[in-house]
Amino acid sequence: MVRVTDFAELPTTTLADLLDRAQVMDIGIRPLWSPTPRVAGPAYTVRCRPGDNLMLHAAIHLAGPGSVIVVESGDLEYALAGGNVCAVAQRRGIAGFVLDGLIRDLAEVRDAAFPVFARGVIPIPGAKAGPEPLNTPATCGGVTVHPGDIVVADEEGVVVVPAAQQAEIAVRAKAKLAKEAAETLDDWESAHRAKIAGILRTADHEAAAALSR
Repeated sequence: MVRVTDFAELPTTTLADLLDRAQVMDIGIRPLWSPTPRVAGPAYTVRCRPGDNLMLHAAIHLAGPGSVIVVESGDLEYALAGGNVCAVAQRRGIAGFVLDGLIRDLAEVRDAAFPVFARGVIPIPGAKAGPEPLNTPATCGGVTVHPGDIVVADEEGVVVVPAAQQAEIAVRAKAKLAKEAAETLDDWESAHRAKIAGILRTADHEAAAALSR
């Protein structure tokens, strides 16, 4: 049985090596303070209309402890959340926010050490007038996220592991990490040099001979 804690131990770089590119959010979704701890949890998905943050403000009271609230918005004019929203989410055990949008009150969020991955910061609050369904598929950072997908976010980026692949990916990722841990830098360098030489040799590149020595 796969546990969320299994994914908390897996870097996004390892997961990205094993998943399709479509499961990795674009570089605009980034940690807003540093050093941000790795966040891993089941997605609680939210859709907010441009300029409106109503459904995120509802979600902090409805999402379960340990969940990662993932928000579709794309709005770069108004903040989806501020310090109090993040503080309540944190108090309720929510693991973090992954937002396709902006927040405000960054100093408060940073001081509280609440993980937020988003596009940036703006001081202008959004409105609260646009109801939308909760916990239905949402698009964030170019990735379609379904409720129950595992979201893993760290300083390298944000990766979404589909529910149907979680067991397989967890096993493969742990095996990959174990193999890498057992390999010395000398071993890696030797294998890497041979691999690059082979590719260049196939391309009939002049550097292949030098690398093969």
